[in-house]
Amino acid sequence: MRVAERIPALLRERSFRRYWTGQTISLVGDQISLIAIPLAAVLVLGADAAEMGWLKTAELLPALLLNLPLGAWADRQARRRRAMIAADLARAALLLTLPVAYVLDTLTLGQLYAVAFGVGALTVLFEACNVTLFVALVPTERYVQANSLVNGSRSMSWLAGPGAGGLLVQFLTAPFALLADALTYLVSAGYLARIKPVEPPPSPVGKGHFTEGLRWVVRNASMRALFAASGAIQFFNFMFHTLFVLYATTELGLSAGVLGAVLGAGAVGGLIGAAGSGVVVRRFGIGPSIVVGFLGFTVPLLLIPLAEGPTPLVVGLLFAAEFLSCAAVMVVDIAAGSFQMALIPDAVRARVMGAYRTLNHGFRPVGALIGGLLGTAVGLRPTLWIATAGAVLAVLWLLPSPLPRTRELPAPAEDPVPAA
Repeated sequence: MRVAERIPALLRERSFRRYWTGQTISLVGDQISLIAIPLAAVLVLGADAAEMGWLKTAELLPALLLNLPLGAWADRQARRRRAMIAADLARAALLLTLPVAYVLDTLTLGQLYAVAFGVGALTVLFEACNVTLFVALVPTERYVQANSLVNGSRSMSWLAGPGAGGLLVQFLTAPFALLADALTYLVSAGYLARIKPVEPPPSPVGKGHFTEGLRWVVRNASMRALFAASGAIQFFNFMFHTLFVLYATTELGLSAGVLGAVLGAGAVGGLIGAAGSGVVVRRFGIGPSIVVGFLGFTVPLLLIPLAEGPTPLVVGLLFAAEFLSCAAVMVVDIAAGSFQMALIPDAVRARVMGAYRTLNHGFRPVGALIGGLLGTAVGLRPTLWIATAGAVLAVLWLLPSPLPRTRELPAPAEDPVPAA
């Protein structure tokens, strides 16, 4: 077989290849920020558990406040790609303010909060438009393959990003490490500017336009089950993530470089999960794959609060947790993402996903805030036990729904919600 024939068919199409390349580079930068911003708060500004909770809350609050209105806005636009380019450029500009403030010795927690909120808001705008751009580039029968490629890139970012971020923080300090993320947003904007997909026409504005996506999610049994399970996991998972860096550096005594390597280790599992997700979906069906993926994602995280003893044992447990969890989360993301893209009609796509993310991701800042407060009140390890156990139990929301019995990608649903 020739080398060109081994390349996935979608990557031989210029528009999708450019889209995927820009997303891949930007995802690596996101992972650098994921470790660099919390480390800037801890190592440069001496943030405690409560302040780490406020930082994570500022980053995630836009998902609660803006997904619904920006989803409604995106459905009314004819040129969503241009909005995505503008969001990339603005995110790069915001991140550049942090190393500048550090050089001028004016960096504060307040500025970190403001930048985290601003980048989060622009990310919501980007993703509201991205769901429609994706389906404009990919035919329905290739949704699983396209999601596997995009999520494979996410796994690669988990491998390269945290490790690179940890090393950049160790040698350049945390604020300067963020220069790399700003550069990736500029690259992403450049690739988006070079594609010209035929986007779906904008939806007409009528009575009930703003809330139609929310009503669609609530009335559809499969989406409602996904919302409940994902929302519970988001709540507990962000209790966990808010404290993980603090827990790993203070209670477990890991250096920034080792922490970056631990976080990056999950990428190997993620790559395996992304590569094997198509096989899993074909073997078990789209719905059962989602259920299995939810369990595989959450159960291994119990190893993290369990970790104690000699450093090699601790690092080994953290590596195992990251590897297994990241492998399974790829199956969840690919199967659930493909299911939603097939089910949701184009006319309400951005509004439905905006409503879904409002209900789902809106739990993130709440979990982050409670994680910070609970970590201060009862300690880091007990809070991590609560967070990981709660995430495991979230799968119970899926079992009574139609999802465990759904084997094939659905046809686009008829809109079950009449105009208000």
